[in-house]
Amino acid sequence: MKRLADQLDWFIDRVGRITGWCAFGLVCVMSFNVLLRYMFRTGSVAMQELEWHLMAPICLLGLSYALLHDGHVKVDILYGRFSPKLQRLVDAVSMLLVCAVVAFLIYVSIPYVMQSYWIGEKSPDPGGLTHRWMLKALLPLGFLLLLIQSFAAFLRALIAYQAASDAAPATPEAGI
Repeated sequence: MKRLADQLDWFIDRVGRITGWCAFGLVCVMSFNVLLRYMFRTGSVAMQELEWHLMAPICLLGLSYALLHDGHVKVDILYGRFSPKLQRLVDAVSMLLVCAVVAFLIYVSIPYVMQSYWIGEKSPDPGGLTHRWMLKALLPLGFLLLLIQSFAAFLRALIAYQAASDAAPATPEAGI
């Protein structure tokens, strides 16, 4: 299980690092747009739309990377007081719940993307970008990556739970 979790983590880490380059692209596009607007008193609808076309992969593909590196928000008012064994159990159950929710989101987002593809959706603005379905396709892809990382986190929590169970003394007070 650990080897599989390591491989999934490695994959998500690589996707996250590649996605990070979208942030550099976003900075370049925004700088160019500012330059056009304030130096040359002109602008481009396509370039403005490209800004949020670059923001989408940063957010959607970066979700799994944030989960991998604990960049997400945790509420640990009670969690911090739990025993290590109970913490690992909470981690495992919460990752299973995330997997279920994300699998549902993948399921409901695919028809949304397909509809956009079938109608050839594009920007309603003159001079805007075409192939909006490609942007919308990041929804199921981003959720699939989050599902992969959530499963890897579940495996790690399960391994840690088993280790905590093996290390716990066999007394009634040491239970969950």
